[in-house]
Amino acid sequence: MKPYRLLADWEVVEQLNRLPVGIRRSFRNEFLRLKEFPDAMSEFEEPGDDGRLLNGFIRHGIAVLYWIDFADRHVKVLGLTRAD
Repeated sequence: MKPYRLLADWEVVEQLNRLPVGIRRSFRNEFLRLKEFPDAMSEFEEPGDDGRLLNGFIRHGIAVLYWIDFADRHVKVLGLTRAD
């Protein structure tokens, strides 16, 4: 089965661009894995602003929030937040 298409909110892209190069590369690798195995990457779930259930994982103290659109085979990265 082909991988999912990865889509990212523009604010996520801007936040990533402000991170040090090494951490950006690490997130790039994580996002490549996310395209292949979105379910397996999920470490937690939480409701989004619109009530939709989002998946997430934590790397480098940053929580990555995403939604798996099974119908369109998209993984939509919707937010990065500091993990507590």
